[in-house]
Amino acid sequence: MKILVCISNVPDTTSKINFSEGDTKFDTNGVQFVINPNDEFGLTRAMWFKEKQGATVHIATVGGPNVEPTMRKALAIGADEAFRINAEPTDGFYVAQQLAEIVKNGGYDLVIGGKESIDYNGGMVPGILASLTNMNFINSCISLEIDGNNVSAVREIDGGKETLSSSLPIVIGGQKGLVAESDLRIPNMRGIMMARKKNLGILEPVDGLNATEDKKFDKPAAKGQVKLADNVDQLIDLLHKEAKVI
Repeated sequence: MKILVCISNVPDTTSKINFSEGDTKFDTNGVQFVINPNDEFGLTRAMWFKEKQGATVHIATVGGPNVEPTMRKALAIGADEAFRINAEPTDGFYVAQQLAEIVKNGGYDLVIGGKESIDYNGGMVPGILASLTNMNFINSCISLEIDGNNVSAVREIDGGKETLSSSLPIVIGGQKGLVAESDLRIPNMRGIMMARKKNLGILEPVDGLNATEDKKFDKPAAKGQVKLADNVDQLIDLLHKEAKVI
């Protein structure tokens, strides 16, 4: 089985987010980038298929040279080969078009991506990718088993879970639950050394359509001032007269 895991390079959730150029551009200064958590669950599941079923695992990312440390981390975790499409991931449809070229030319049986990235939360790439490659698609996947050509998956739906059966080839939109958080992997020294020798291919983008454009970003409203009560009587008084909740 040949697997492609689509990786997104996203800001660490602990990073302080700012915007520049009149709040029209994301300011990357001082921001630490990581593998998108939803993608990391998918990568870990792909590694299970590699170890248990002998699968080959490739990763692909759309981005500039700045994403390569994140890709090297994925290689250190155990992926066999990586491809970086040399373009800025400015639009979900454009990203899906670029990834589709790799899928079409790579002969992949299984494509795993996160159901959404934690930066823009577009949630569109896996579905569009499945459509462009004419592959089956299961989104919000929290369990995945493959036996030969048969796929068994569980996905999260409003108010419960849904068990599905399908066949390869297929695109999976994974999320937390696809593997246990305790199973997520941290690269060890041997993996880091081996990653340096693995192929990280750089591909030029194909002509694609940017269907959307970011116009402006707005931060959430600042939290109001906090008052501290020195005793219970003062707390009750504040809750009654100012907060008016009692």
